[in-house]
Amino acid sequence: MTNALNRTGHLAALAMGFLACLVVLSARLGAVELQGQFVQGGHAYGQVSPGTIVTFGERRVPVAADGRFMVGFDRDHPSTVAVTLSPPGGVRETVTLEIAPREYKIQRIDGVPPQFVSPPPDASARINTDREKKNAARRQITSESGFAEDFEWPLVGIVTGVYGSQRYYNQEPKPRRPHYGIDIAAPAGTPVVAPAAGKVTLADPDMYFEGGLIFLDHGGGMISAFLHLGEIAVAVGDRVEKGDRLAAVGSTGRSTGAHLDWRIFWLNQRIDPALLVGPMPETP
Repeated sequence: MTNALNRTGHLAALAMGFLACLVVLSARLGAVELQGQFVQGGHAYGQVSPGTIVTFGERRVPVAADGRFMVGFDRDHPSTVAVTLSPPGGVRETVTLEIAPREYKIQRIDGVPPQFVSPPPDASARINTDREKKNAARRQITSESGFAEDFEWPLVGIVTGVYGSQRYYNQEPKPRRPHYGIDIAAPAGTPVVAPAAGKVTLADPDMYFEGGLIFLDHGGGMISAFLHLGEIAVAVGDRVEKGDRLAAVGSTGRSTGAHLDWRIFWLNQRIDPALLVGPMPETP
């Protein structure tokens, strides 16, 4: 196995202050281009010859029939990660990607009902059941290709919470888990649409923490999650196109007001939805 750190070209700085990078990977079967944001919470896309096996660290990456694939970087991703290409009948090559660090905001949220900050003992069974539902949905494998589309905002509104922020609830002295999504405030009942094509793998109106919850699998290992929904307009198994209505804004679960919490998983990584879309359009 050979280890090669290939050329890294810097693109224009993103509006949010992050750096977009272009990395060209050279393999024996031709140049493989991997393009995206190589920062914590970022992602990148590439295309290989059909049949090529791609691994990210120790994980095998889903590769579409035409060779398209993606990789994602968690909130606290280490500074480097190895991506290995194993083409059919060719020579395996490994490329080390450098992942830039980010600084995250502190957010203090008051008025959260106590049962959602420190759940009572009798809620543990329900929370565990919800966790199993979510894990089962995330384990599903689909052949969707929406992950390679240009994403759009699922809701136009006011951004009130950003990816990666460290949250303190009800003036507690210690922070809880970081926030892995982006919060968008809008009036209850405002339509929530699909940011890209995909298949619905979870649609539950009453999860303990999330309230109304939808998982939309875009393929390539990528899943959009939509939390705190009011009305849900889709069912498990439905296939939707970009712009199709999924649900309506609500304030269910651990929520203090009408809004959408949009999150994105890529395999076991949580990536920043804001890096998939441009600036928020002006609120109508």
